[in-house]
Amino acid sequence: MAKRKKGRDVHGVVLLNKPLGITSNRALQVVKRLFNANKAGHTGALDPEASGLLPICLGEATKFSQLLLESDKSYQTRAYLGEVRSTGDKEGEVISQADVPELSDAQVLAVLERFKGDVEQVPPMFSALKLDGKPLYELARQGMSAEEAAAIAEKKRRVIQIHQLELDGRPSNHELDLTVTCSKGTYIRTLVEDIGADIGCGAYVSKLHRIHTGPYSGQHMLTLEQLEELAERGFEALDAILEPIESAIPDWPVAEIGYDEALKVRNGQSLGTSLEDASSVQLWALDSGARQLLGIGQVQQGRLKPTRLLNMPLNLPSASA
Repeated sequence: MAKRKKGRDVHGVVLLNKPLGITSNRALQVVKRLFNANKAGHTGALDPEASGLLPICLGEATKFSQLLLESDKSYQTRAYLGEVRSTGDKEGEVISQADVPELSDAQVLAVLERFKGDVEQVPPMFSALKLDGKPLYELARQGMSAEEAAAIAEKKRRVIQIHQLELDGRPSNHELDLTVTCSKGTYIRTLVEDIGADIGCGAYVSKLHRIHTGPYSGQHMLTLEQLEELAERGFEALDAILEPIESAIPDWPVAEIGYDEALKVRNGQSLGTSLEDASSVQLWALDSGARQLLGIGQVQQGRLKPTRLLNMPLNLPSASA
């Protein structure tokens, strides 16, 4: 007996403005329930005390979740100078305090300049890194010693890229408002702590808000409350706000093929092509003016090879001929 699906076959990307105080997984489950989607996944967790853009992929869009997880991201954050806290944010216990030196804007900018480009980071002890299947933050809250957590984090030392680090304002002598654009795997709490250490007084994150993920901007994100209001009007209203699957790869080269070729590609066959070699391309089927995304592929030595296909029926004129 075929396994019965739970939920609707709905495909696309929800640009959620995750609120403070809930986990990314909790936000995901709420969105999945509102859309009654049979499949959903997010594209890079935000801490409970962080807000902002959390793209949630529904249905076949989940096949592109990893691409978005690996994309660059941008944040607005406030660094509070003069204190170091156990979690790197305002929720932690105060570990140390120090006087904040009088700094000109020029001096602050000089500090920030040192953190642009390739930067070595040790992930924070309170992070999603896993040991024996459990996130480090859970183990830390369950009583793992600071020394044990720090030793595990040290083993995960990595080089990340800070593409942009701008000073947006200075609400007080203790506070720096920053915009950060960075590579995947960057911990903003660690970046702020390292900036505070460079200044000589320590620092922690008092606010964190994500404004950009890959091709998506926070300008178009919706709150859970807005989604709930749309849900009261029905699925048609909800589905209307979905970003299409191809919005995840807007800048990729496009390979267009006919209906008969599309059938071969969907069976996993490679095709001869005159396209130049490309590590990744969008695969589109065309027929009688209609157009449908098939998935993604690669072009190598004159062959077009499918690498990830969408499990959706061909909805082109020839399909009903």
